[in-house]
Amino acid sequence: MRKYITAFAMIIALATSQVQAQQIPAYKAGQLMKRLASGEDTLYITAFWASWCGPCLKELPEFDKLADKYKGYPVKVLLVSMDFKNDYPSKLQKFINKRKLAHEVVWLNESNANEFIPKITNAWQASIPATLLYYKKHGWTKFYEGMIKSEQISVLIDKQLAARY
Repeated sequence: MRKYITAFAMIIALATSQVQAQQIPAYKAGQLMKRLASGEDTLYITAFWASWCGPCLKELPEFDKLADKYKGYPVKVLLVSMDFKNDYPSKLQKFINKRKLAHEVVWLNESNANEFIPKITNAWQASIPATLLYYKKHGWTKFYEGMIKSEQISVLIDKQLAARY
């Protein structure tokens, strides 16, 4: 009887973990920007990354620091995966689960940089990691190409949040 209870508990745990796994929506660049614009009072920290990009992976903890610092404020981290089409969604989902990524992840379903980059920002030269700060309420955006540190982003976010009050 104990063996069956243990097996049943394992099945329930597995089923629960499957339910808790985050869904990864696929966005086109225009959809992504509409999503950011829909958060009137939310300052988005949008990180463009890929699971195969070493500097991107090294940078991910910086977004955890930012999320911790701005907990309780209208600030949201959004991770935009630039992974290849054949890695979406299964390989990407496995990566998210393995790394225990807590932030929302979306997948950019476009591969022609000449088409999607102008919809996001003309400042982008197409390399990753890249970070877009977007705050519709103030009509404010700031874009970084390359690795960032939470401290350099915090200064800018603090200014925007101070202007809010």
